[in-house]
Amino acid sequence: AGDDGQQTDYLGRIVAGETATLAWTGTNRHWDSRAVEGQWRRDGEGFVLDGTWRHVPDGHTADWLVIAARETGSEDDAGIGLFLVPGDAEGMHRRWLPTMDQTRRQAELGLDSVAVPASACLGEAGAAAPALNRVLDLATIAVAADQVGCAQQALDTTVAYTQERVQFGRTIASYQAIKHRAADMMVQVEAGRSAIYYAACVADQALTGQCSDGELAEAASIAKAWCSDAAFFTTGSGIQLHGGVGFTWEYDIQLLFKRAKSAETLLGAAPLHRERLASALLD
Repeated sequence: AGDDGQQTDYLGRIVAGETATLAWTGTNRHWDSRAVEGQWRRDGEGFVLDGTWRHVPDGHTADWLVIAARETGSEDDAGIGLFLVPGDAEGMHRRWLPTMDQTRRQAELGLDSVAVPASACLGEAGAAAPALNRVLDLATIAVAADQVGCAQQALDTTVAYTQERVQFGRTIASYQAIKHRAADMMVQVEAGRSAIYYAACVADQALTGQCSDGELAEAASIAKAWCSDAAFFTTGSGIQLHGGVGFTWEYDIQLLFKRAKSAETLLGAAPLHRERLASALLD
């Protein structure tokens, strides 16, 4: 969304080791541009930001935050702007949010009349909705890829455990019921891998201008819908095949299960993306 100067400056900072994140969600349970509830208004040559943002990845520690806010009185995609704000800005309050998955930290941000200069605005103020939605679709594909990795690790961990766990004089991996469940897990993982490969190809084309935003959104929803279910099914099955120790701290499968559940809701759960696909195809 930024101009050439902003991209050169801030990308250079990130490559050098500074951290950045995106804050866009409010409390209305949406994940796209409709989630933006924070407000911006003009103040001379600059802008003033107010509001509360939740579910901000690493928002309590990031050096820079890209804040999505909407012009006071605007609705839907109208009036949305993106603003670069330093993490130590006066008037900003940051709070870490305890979540189910402690491997992906989230935070709540409160901005109380935070003033930023005109140079902090990425693109045209009030016209950033297309850029925001595009970034969120790319992020959705990235989360889906994370889910495939989580599911694969759950499968590998579970198979290794069943091959060493002995019951009634033989490893439990030799029992047919265990094999059937492991086979079901593998089917979910491989189908998810195919979905993410397709979505990654579409994302690559989107980054080079070879496909439309609609095609990107469709691929993102296909991948997120399937991979959400696959990761949850695979990690849940892993818990079952581990037996009573599956939810204990001594085994990693419980960490993968929490990761899968957290990633399932992040950027929209499977039902939301199926509804999005249906709307795109039938409307």
